[in-house]
Amino acid sequence: MDDVKRLLEGFADRAAEALPDADIEADVTRGRRALRRIKRRRRVTGVLCVAAVSALALAIGNQVKWWGNSTEVAGGGEAETSASSTPATAPAAEPSKGETMSMFGASVVQLVANNQPWHTIDCTLTPKGWTAETPIAANRVVLSQPAMRTADTAAKVVLQAAPQARSLSAVRVTDGSGKTFHIGTLDGRLTGQVKLADQWLLVELPTGTVEWPDDVLRRFMDSCTVN
Repeated sequence: MDDVKRLLEGFADRAAEALPDADIEADVTRGRRALRRIKRRRRVTGVLCVAAVSALALAIGNQVKWWGNSTEVAGGGEAETSASSTPATAPAAEPSKGETMSMFGASVVQLVANNQPWHTIDCTLTPKGWTAETPIAANRVVLSQPAMRTADTAAKVVLQAAPQARSLSAVRVTDGSGKTFHIGTLDGRLTGQVKLADQWLLVELPTGTVEWPDDVLRRFMDSCTVN
């Protein structure tokens, strides 16, 4: 303020010595008013700049948040989501008692009580739905299903008693119940054999079967006797 006053007074002394003191005071007053207006404009400009910067930062922050969060929509609300992000997995159905599933997904043969006498070869268990074809030979039993209309024994279960064991391919040997079970392949058919007393029991399964896992075949042979 003093600098403005001295400036105006010096100017008045040099250029307006004939002017009265009232004019000098008026000029000082106008100068002070102009200075105040300049300061006010600077303050307003500074406030506006700060507000503009803050608004810009807020807008950028909201935009980044929107792009980074897939659960929000453009209107600011949250998108609807399902109760679970992944579909519930139904528990695998367990096989019923006495029946399992093969490694290929086919139903495994279920063994049931056998009430039919088979003469020399006799088994207390039999595959469900399979019956012995008649007439039954002394040392041979052929099992088939009622709907089976073929004479090809390769599609049937054949039990045979013999004094000697047969040579099997890819043999798997398992001991149990005081017996030794041999399971392998004979002429392309899954086959099991076990020695019962002084005879060997040979069980040939249908060609290409996947319904007779080793444990079921062992149970079936273990239920048999050769008289």
